[in-house]
Amino acid sequence: MPSSRLKAGIKLGSDGRPRCFWGAEPSDYEHYHDSEWGFPVRDDHRLFEKICLEGFQAGLSWLTILRKRENFRRAFAGFDYEKVARFDQRRIKQLLADPGIVRHRGKIEATVNNARRAIVLVEQHGSLSEYFWRFVPEAKERPKRLTHAALLAMPKTATSSRLSKDLKQHGFAFVGPTTCYAFMQAMGLVNDHLEGCVIRPLAERLRA
Repeated sequence: MPSSRLKAGIKLGSDGRPRCFWGAEPSDYEHYHDSEWGFPVRDDHRLFEKICLEGFQAGLSWLTILRKRENFRRAFAGFDYEKVARFDQRRIKQLLADPGIVRHRGKIEATVNNARRAIVLVEQHGSLSEYFWRFVPEAKERPKRLTHAALLAMPKTATSSRLSKDLKQHGFAFVGPTTCYAFMQAMGLVNDHLEGCVIRPLAERLRA
């Protein structure tokens, strides 16, 4: 398909197939876009990982975090929140000296804090999955067609604001409405692959 005929916000990837503008390059993004982003996730450790990594991303690009993700997983015990909840000041000091992750004290301490808060959520709701999937937005909140312009107009939504507020009431940190919406997009609570993206139908089938 000639690039001149592509819809706004759609780019051709390395294989010539149309993708969301951000997922066509570099290869790190293309793989993440095609195999993870927008696919529904029910695994508690992956959900906890993502809400924490979105917090680490604040002020940075997702590519920076994505390229360090394996280092983060090693540093934070595979984002097993029960293990992370037991991290003490000595462990935090070690993390602050780890060049493989983002060495931001506030974000590191927030991850440990959020692990402790996650345990409480699981006690209340049975799992993080049951908790987070309560925040799938109603159809009336979604645009009828997900165009590039519509996506750019949604850095946060009413539902992501409700999720942010609820998480903060439960003691979570680094979980603003924009961070929560990025989490919702990545974990498949919404399908924000653009109209014309080759992955959009697959993400929709998986969500169904």
